[in-house]
Amino acid sequence: KNILVYLMSIPFSKHNFTKKTYNDVQNILESGWLTHGKYTLAFEEEFKKFTNTKYAVTVSSCTAGLHLSCIVAGFKKGDEVIVPAMSHTATSHAVEYTGAKVKFIDTEPLTGNINVSLLNKLISKKTKGIIIVHMAGFPCNMREIVKICNKNKIKLIEDCAHAVGTVFDHKHVGNFGISGSFSFYPTKQIVTGEGGIVITNSKKVYKKIKMLKGFGIDKDITQRKKPGFYDVKELGFNYRMTDFQAALGIRQITNYKKNLARRKRLAKLYIEKLKINNKISFAPYNKECSYFVFQIFLTKRDKLLKKFSELKIGSSVHYRRPIPMMTYYKKKYGLKKNLFSDAIKYGKNNISLPIYPKLKEKEIEKICKVINQKI
Repeated sequence: KNILVYLMSIPFSKHNFTKKTYNDVQNILESGWLTHGKYTLAFEEEFKKFTNTKYAVTVSSCTAGLHLSCIVAGFKKGDEVIVPAMSHTATSHAVEYTGAKVKFIDTEPLTGNINVSLLNKLISKKTKGIIIVHMAGFPCNMREIVKICNKNKIKLIEDCAHAVGTVFDHKHVGNFGISGSFSFYPTKQIVTGEGGIVITNSKKVYKKIKMLKGFGIDKDITQRKKPGFYDVKELGFNYRMTDFQAALGIRQITNYKKNLARRKRLAKLYIEKLKINNKISFAPYNKECSYFVFQIFLTKRDKLLKKFSELKIGSSVHYRRPIPMMTYYKKKYGLKKNLFSDAIKYGKNNISLPIYPKLKEKEIEKICKVINQKI
């Protein structure tokens, strides 16, 4: 048994840092210039190129990016903003911070993305915005969502926490709304520890987010002719990314095409090995998906999670409970479960499997063998 555990030890995620990355971080630490440095600017430039967008602003987290986007969108008390019932709570928290009311929408069974067919029923005169999430890297139906937003003059914000490399109709996600916010949390496709980035094609949105992330100060440190000579024109925040975090990210984004191609190859392998099992389900292969994770769905999910734990196979759940069923939102809005039946089912049945570039094909074969034998 001990030999089996050793052979089956597969982490859920594994970092992809190069020796050059470690050298970059060391140089920054030795320089003493830990923020406002050249790596932050370089990271923003590389991310702009990869996503083919006009502007990019690094932030301390994807949540920070979403919060700033909601402020720029003008959400306030009395407004309603539609948010998917299935997501990380960061998505809805960003709206709550502004005083606006969250209006939850049910999600699709296999992707976890918003059910677009329900959108028109939820829109009212108070609806000022929609935040969509590209769950697990699967692109939402942006064609229909943009059409609905334009028709109703609703501002669209994209939560791209799972979606570095996700496209829709050959256009990188994050470019469809007023902004798109990405996450570099330790399990994501690109890792900076914590941290995120906001992309936009609006110069006005870019300038406002850039100012708000640094206390509302009107001049960047490189623009100050005299030390301390600046003004504060907005009630801003300390949402900056450090330069050594940016150094971790820049090497990854410049090499990300290889990372993305590998993820897609591994997704195809999962599908090939698991399609024989009629007790599990998963979304069909999608070449536009960035495959943050590979998700499967099954009843008695916890039995398989326990087996994975015994065999030291990394796995996760994204996510177990819909946001409106969380205590804070349940107390505030008191919504009934039957409004989110698909999101609840998604939460009960999903398992996220590892799919990082360093994962070996023989390791996927082992994971699939466990699934097919135990389910």
